[in-house]
Amino acid sequence: MAKRLGVDLGGTKIEVAVLDAAHNILWREREPTPQGDYAGTVETMAALIERAEAECGAVASIGVGTPGTISPRTGLIKNANSVVLNDRPLKRDLETRLGREVLMANDANCLALSESAADGAAAEAGTVFGVILGTGVGGGLVVEGRVLLGRNAIAGEWGHNPLPWTTAGEQPGPSCWCGHEGCIEQWLSGPAFERDYAEQSGERLDGAEIVARAESGDSVASEALERYVDRLARALAHVINLFDPDVIVLGGGMSNCEVLYDRVPARWDEFVFSDPITTRLVPPSFGDSSGVRGAAFLADSLGMHMR
Repeated sequence: MAKRLGVDLGGTKIEVAVLDAAHNILWREREPTPQGDYAGTVETMAALIERAEAECGAVASIGVGTPGTISPRTGLIKNANSVVLNDRPLKRDLETRLGREVLMANDANCLALSESAADGAAAEAGTVFGVILGTGVGGGLVVEGRVLLGRNAIAGEWGHNPLPWTTAGEQPGPSCWCGHEGCIEQWLSGPAFERDYAEQSGERLDGAEIVARAESGDSVASEALERYVDRLARALAHVINLFDPDVIVLGGGMSNCEVLYDRVPARWDEFVFSDPITTRLVPPSFGDSSGVRGAAFLADSLGMHMR
């Protein structure tokens, strides 16, 4: 297998990596995402791709993981929490800039694809649900090694469903950029976790610091983390009821919170419509590089002429 190139387009950084036939990363580099600058985003991706090929030689395929997805009707990006991308022909513009074909998929699909590979956390699983708990909340579904896009290219897009089994204090829920209230993204993204803590403590901290305080016994931080665990368990119970995946793999900044992997499955049994649940909840084997790996694998999953 020839070398593959993956791009992970995130809200704060753009990462490009080149993988060899054994999935080893030969080259990797990151640049900050130009905030609010669509043209700058396209140019940063293109420049990183050209730098990668200058260092590693020509690659057989280019895959890009993005927030949101490509509308089958218009060919434009839709549903991206990085709203500068919405209603833009990102695939076409990048292909025009590079003069070659590019494959593109949702970043959660790329996570699931990476971790369902033979060396991933969900190796040999038939159905894998990939969850992004980062600046936004996304989901992607891989079945027997192939990304399931769906009729409208939104399969697995759970972040803009309402949080299920809400309490009175959670209604109607925070307003979301999508125009609705109470979306899962507004409860489970990294910024949502930080906001919840700040509302109770009066102090703004990043998610990692809140988790560290909870682990050291801080009561306000512990309560915020417990609310997060409970809400994530409810939200993932809906996923299990709908898709019944073999494995759920978490990505994004909140996936680094180790207590989630024991406490969330212990909580979701109450909400899943089944007897005791054997679905596994796992961290990504490749950490924050999992998305860029999955993007590099898109040629195998989505199909592409290989040079």
